[in-house]
Amino acid sequence: MIIPEHLLEKYNSPVPRYTSYPPANYFTDELTESQYIEAVKDSNSRNPKNISIYIHIPFCKKLCFYCGCNALPLATMEAMENYVTALKEEIKMVAAMIDKDRKVSQIHYGGGTPNVLPVEWIAEINELVYSLFKLVDQPEIAIECNPAHLSFDYIDQLKKAGFNRFSIGIQDFNKDILKTVNRDPSELPVGDLLQKIKSGSEHIAVNLDFIYGLPGQTVESFLDSIQKAVSIRPDRLVTFSYAHVPWVKKAQKVLDKIGLPTSELKMKMFSESHDFLLASGYKSIGLDHYVLESDELYQALLSKSLHRNFQGYCTRQTTGQVYAFGVSSISQLEKGYAQNIKSVKGYIESINSGHLPIEKGYMLSDNEIIVREVINQLMCNMHIHWQELADRLNISQTAVKNAITYDSAELKKFEEDGILKFTEKGLDITESGTLFIRNVAASFDPLTNTQSKQFSKPV
Repeated sequence: MIIPEHLLEKYNSPVPRYTSYPPANYFTDELTESQYIEAVKDSNSRNPKNISIYIHIPFCKKLCFYCGCNALPLATMEAMENYVTALKEEIKMVAAMIDKDRKVSQIHYGGGTPNVLPVEWIAEINELVYSLFKLVDQPEIAIECNPAHLSFDYIDQLKKAGFNRFSIGIQDFNKDILKTVNRDPSELPVGDLLQKIKSGSEHIAVNLDFIYGLPGQTVESFLDSIQKAVSIRPDRLVTFSYAHVPWVKKAQKVLDKIGLPTSELKMKMFSESHDFLLASGYKSIGLDHYVLESDELYQALLSKSLHRNFQGYCTRQTTGQVYAFGVSSISQLEKGYAQNIKSVKGYIESINSGHLPIEKGYMLSDNEIIVREVINQLMCNMHIHWQELADRLNISQTAVKNAITYDSAELKKFEEDGILKFTEKGLDITESGTLFIRNVAASFDPLTNTQSKQFSKPV
């Protein structure tokens, strides 16, 4: 993939990542606990009917300088046990408000580093979820893992607890680069970990995650990491663009002092790894995911039915409204979002006092629900079919375009720059336009066009 430098210069301006709409920095502290309770009850009559559960484990043995997540230094065993106890209580509180006929299609553990917890505690959380909810056949039960803290025995215990998808945060195979960003490398060969995870079951899948744009990385070094990843053939492979937001994450200021790759180098890391992955038999999903041809995400992309939530891409068959538990976690209901308290102390105190630990959130207007559907469809499927969108929302094409900032002149500029092409019934993002899909999405966004917020750059 060749990206002309003049396009990089023109479009490499800060825009939202659109992992949600509106983005999380639009959340306010006006959302109350009682409003969230009503939203949970209301969600029982909304679509999708399926339930996705997100569980946040914030603790890390080391804090990586690049991290944009809500992560905390490893606490004492007693403090972490108190946290897990509160988390289980929160699950019980919310489960009591959810229709018992609805089924869980996804469970996802994120962090932080979920695999710093004793595996017995994680198994107990899963058992609680299994006891409180019905599950669909073969739900996706996923966990994010730092390979520096994975052993074969730990993997065996996770598999016994029901996990069938493992997301391994490699970030880079170069140990010097990992040392620069304060991350430990894998204790065991990653290929051996992958084989261990997948042994004994054809229904267990492995993702390997990488970040490009870290200090010390070059086009050659990053491509070397991707080549090593392809040689062990993970089911999915992710290349995240490092999001530099030091005004939010103060630890990232360390990387400013060390020095970051230029946007031009980042673009080359993206394009060369992209081309190599496609040549190696992987299929591109969204902006940064790659899957094998048999993967359900690729089949969903072919039918233009790919979807996503905060935890990543999914099919419309497996996704659900997201009920999130733990500090800083964000529930994604059809009518809005609710984010939990970010401090462990405040979170536990709220639960122990019998209150849900809601800190802030956002309730969507009817127009914003339309905008969300348009942006999700674009970001996931690189495609807009106006009539299909209108039919899904049970409104007219005119109503869809009136809800967003539809500017034909602006879209024409994107077309002239080769970022999109118009079709008879909508528009498609071109292969070379993939890198700037967030810019196209932002052009549809009334909030971006009327309010000032700080975001990371596309590259």
